[in-house]
Order: sequence, then C-alpha cells, then structure tokens
Amino acid sequence: MKEKLLHITNGNALTDFLKDLNIEGTILTWQEMLCEGPTISAIDSPEFFEIRKQFLKAYYDIEVNDNDLKSELSKLNNTDSYDQIILWFEYDLFCHINMLGVINLLHQKEINKPLYLVCSGRIKGEKNLKGLSELTPEQLLEHYNEKIELNTSDKELAISLWRTYCGKDHNIFKPYITQKSSFKYLSNCLKAHLERFPNQQNGLGKIEENILKIIEGQEIKSEHHLLGYCLNYQGFYGFGDLQLERIIKSLSLFYTTTETGIELTRKGHEALLGHHNFASEINNDMTYGGVDRLKFQFSTSLNKLVKTTLHVN
Repeated sequence: MKEKLLHITNGNALTDFLKDLNIEGTILTWQEMLCEGPTISAIDSPEFFEIRKQFLKAYYDIEVNDNDLKSELSKLNNTDSYDQIILWFEYDLFCHINMLGVINLLHQKEINKPLYLVCSGRIKGEKNLKGLSELTPEQLLEHYNEKIELNTSDKELAISLWRTYCGKDHNIFKPYITQKSSFKYLSNCLKAHLERFPNQQNGLGKIEENILKIIEGQEIKSEHHLLGYCLNYQGFYGFGDLQLERIIKSLSLFYTTTETGIELTRKGHEALLGHHNFASEINNDMTYGGVDRLKFQFSTSLNKLVKTTLHVN
C-alpha cells in the first residue's frame, strides 16, 4: 500500500513543477513572505492573519484573499490520512523564515507526522546557488530521493527560532549560528538576517550596501537593469521583485539616473566609505517579526545588534 504524502511547497512555481513531474501526494502551497513585516507566534489565529493582511496591503498593496488562504490551509485540518509531510524550502532567508513558521504551525496544530525536508542550494558542478524551481527535473527528483527526515531536535530548534523571530531580542539568534542541525543553510540565513539591520557605521543593511556596490561597479542602464542584478547577486536573502524594488526605491537619495544610466550621488559614495550613518534618512521602517529594524543597528566590531541611540532608554 502506497504511503499518502502531504507536500508543503514554497510557492506556485514549485507546485507547478511537482505537478509536471507527477509527484504523488497532496500539495499545500505556502504563499507568504514572513521574512518581512510583523508576526506573532500563533500563526493559526485570527490576529496573525489580520496583522499580515494589514502589512501586505500597506507595504505592497497586496489584497489577501481570505477564502483562498483558508482553503489552502484547510489541508492541515485532516492530516490523519497522511503518512508523511514533506517540506520544500530553499537555502535562503526568505524560505527559511517561512519554513520556521510552517514547522511552528504544524506544532500548534499538534500534527506529529514524520517530517522531511527537501532543500536546494549548492549543486555539484554549478557555480551559483540554485532554487528548487531552477533545478532540472533530474536534479529535483534526486533532491527528493535524498530528502532529510527532521528529528525531534530539529523541530524544537525551528520552533525556538520562530518564537525568537516573533520576539523583541534578535541577538538570541547568535548562539544558534553555530548549532548543528539538519538545516544545512540555517547559519548563513541567521547571519544574513542580523546583517540586514542598519550597519552602525553607514546605516545601510547588507543588501542595501550591496545594491550601492552594484551601481558603483557595474554599468547600470536603468532601475529595471539594476533589479536584474539584485535578483541574481543577493546572496542568502532570496528576495523577490517586489521586495527588491521597494528597497531600491528607498535608496533613491544615493543614486541618480542620467541619459547614460544610473550613477551614485555624493551621498552614495559617502555611504560606501562609511563617512556618515544614513539610517534615519533612508527611514526603512520595516518590521522583522517582533522587531522594528530602526530600533537596532548591527555592530560589526561586536558582531551583534545594538540599540539605536535615539531608542536607548
């Protein structure tokens, strides 16, 4: 008798890929971006859905369809019929925060089925990290066949990290950076998360600094051209078009568009040289889980978050 499987994917592209490959089982498509905006620990709650709904509308003008969302998540209401649950999430921060949220949700709903992870990243013979949807059918099936069963320690770790993300002190993440687990890219993602807070020297998050370095080092013809570079050279963030477009627009004081393309302004050069902290001028008031990013800055010398001076009590 064949085992009944529930697959939880990281988005529509992968869901379609699995369907094309005739992967057996029911598919739940996770369509959130929990790496940005406020979150609370209790995902399966009206308060959580309302918080997310308000955020997505305010920052990205996304209207959440409650019926579609509830219909998709209702697949978790009858898990007794499933023998295994397989998570399909990638190497980046975007996917890892979503994955932590999903594992916490399964815990909240007291779903205790064998849990497996299919995670892409480094591919033998390939220079760049690969998302699941970027793999060939053969590579994806190989990943599936080599899926990792998450043990009790892995699940407890994910739940602890989710609660920390929803909390007020993200320095608690630091000890977990060196903790061994089945999450191969977790360390990279936790480092990337802490470094997206404003740097104490120039007020830029790591991804913002990288965008200015791209403008400085490449011949960028337009914001659309810049977006393409950002999508391909963002390291462990895994942000999509909407997120990067918002960040690029928030950096407008650092670049100017001329007939020949995009160039750094004087402030752009000053920011890269670390001559001034521009956090208040950028005013990127994004919330990460339970923390307002402007209330903290990343200290390179201390390798930790420190309270922004204006917010020290």
